[in-house]
Amino acid sequence: MVQSQAMSSFTVGQLAAHGDVGVETVRFYQRKGLLNEPPRHGGIRRYGSEDVRRLRFIKRAQAAGFTLSEIGELLRLEVGRDRDRVRELSVQRVAALNERIADLVHARDALQRLATTCAKGSKGPCPILASFEN
Repeated sequence: MVQSQAMSSFTVGQLAAHGDVGVETVRFYQRKGLLNEPPRHGGIRRYGSEDVRRLRFIKRAQAAGFTLSEIGELLRLEVGRDRDRVRELSVQRVAALNERIADLVHARDALQRLATTCAKGSKGPCPILASFEN
């Protein structure tokens, strides 16, 4: 094996470490078709720098809120350079994130009101607990 190949040849554990995920996460992504599963050589699967790049892409896309299905599509589009579809998926994701943010702000504000009400009273059940029963 040449020196450059040895430097970019990783076991599944090393790949997982480079992607800051667990080995089971790598295997999960393989089952979902997001990562390739290379053939065994000497009983060991070896991964390269492209696999590290792809794994990091998956994690960054997840952090941006994309679903695994959407990430799979993005990975396929990346090869074809379909900018219009990538932009469309991104706009949809932003809209979904904005909706989620609005829901979280509403939940925060409601909980803050309940906490204030709870602090003012000393008798009966706490309104926070009572609101969860409804």
